[in-house]
Amino acid sequence: MQSKTAAKGLAPGSGAYSEIEDLIALRHAAKDLKLSIQRRALSALAGPNRANFRGRGIDFEEVRLYQPGDDIRSIDWRVTARSGKPHTKLFREERERPTLLMIDQRVSMFFGSQCCFKSVLAARLGALLAWAALSNGDRVGGLVFNDQQHQEVRPRRSRNAVLQLISQSHHYNHLLKKEQLDTDITLNLNDIATDLLRIAKPGSAIFFISDLKGFDEETEKLFFHISRHNDMTVLFPYDELENKLPARGYYNFSNGQRRFRLFTGDKQLRQRYEQHFSDRYQHLQDRLGRQGIALIPVATHDSPLATLQHYFGRR
Repeated sequence: MQSKTAAKGLAPGSGAYSEIEDLIALRHAAKDLKLSIQRRALSALAGPNRANFRGRGIDFEEVRLYQPGDDIRSIDWRVTARSGKPHTKLFREERERPTLLMIDQRVSMFFGSQCCFKSVLAARLGALLAWAALSNGDRVGGLVFNDQQHQEVRPRRSRNAVLQLISQSHHYNHLLKKEQLDTDITLNLNDIATDLLRIAKPGSAIFFISDLKGFDEETEKLFFHISRHNDMTVLFPYDELENKLPARGYYNFSNGQRRFRLFTGDKQLRQRYEQHFSDRYQHLQDRLGRQGIALIPVATHDSPLATLQHYFGRR
């Protein structure tokens, strides 16, 4: 029988806005996630170009005399030539590595028809990954962004860093109101990717949580440069209504200012609608797969914890 904490962690998100208490409480559920595990399912999503998991980096420590069994690739040829005796380099593994979370809270994420909005799902995914990274002994940081601004959290191995990231995610989530829908957009996806390229230290684990609205050739180039030296995974929140029209009938819609009516019984309309979403998702999957970046779809009615367990659960 599942505990109440586990059962609550496995539940889908709910509502149009996040609850800070729920994001903090996900700390216990995230302990079963091991972000350094590369499951076969994740490798399949990333395609044949997925690099081996880079894990923690290594730092140079010292040079000493070569001993039988040492890796010849680590021989320091300069010291060997100068001293006349073979010497080898020693390295030590970093105890920590940066885990960067990019959490999208733009207007395009402020949508949902089942259980929760995409923006709430993104906040929950970010909280789970942040707590899991801290539990794994990694430094945690990242960027929370919307259409106008972003907030950077410097990677640190501390509970305060996770709480700061969660707090910023929650704050930006609650900025998503009707009044904001018509404001002038000043940031786009390429601006955020450029900032990520600036702050990402080689060897980082990067989790980009976004519906990738605005993804274009420039974004693809930026993602390529980022993923060359980092392990990057994209989590793609979506709602079932984006994928498929509701059952045949008449439906009233509103954007807060105008109302209109839609008939969903037209077969060709339904097919075009579904094909549009399918084509966009396939386009993203192809472009990211070329770079070895896994694209993980997560629906608003899915359990974010169960989804992450499928790819990063402990064995």
